[in-house]
Amino acid sequence: MFLVGMLSWWYGDGWRQRVHMIRSRLAVSSDYFSLGLLIMTLFAPYRQISAGGVSGSFAVQVRAFFDRSISRLVGAFIRTFVLLFGCIVILFQALFGGIVLLLWMIIPAFPVIGLLLYVLGWVPAW
Repeated sequence: MFLVGMLSWWYGDGWRQRVHMIRSRLAVSSDYFSLGLLIMTLFAPYRQISAGGVSGSFAVQVRAFFDRSISRLVGAFIRTFVLLFGCIVILFQALFGGIVLLLWMIIPAFPVIGLLLYVLGWVPAW
């Protein structure tokens, strides 16, 4: 009875808990890197408080335009780098989570495989 209860938890509630843990880890990483916010503000000025309109002569307006343009390019470069790094981290977490789920599925078979190998006489070559 204990074995049946253990296996029913392992492939039932235990499986759902493991999937929930992996999903939460991916959601936390997505929130940590602020992927949605970075995409929405990709070309916003980078740390420029006075990015509003400028009044003055034509030379002052052109200078402000180029200042804002350079600030937007720097912001786009940095945000793109953070987006790529965040996507790589999330991809590795998803791959690791898939491996964990695969191992979670086959771990209960390890004692049976070990017993079968013992009966067949296999000895590890250490």
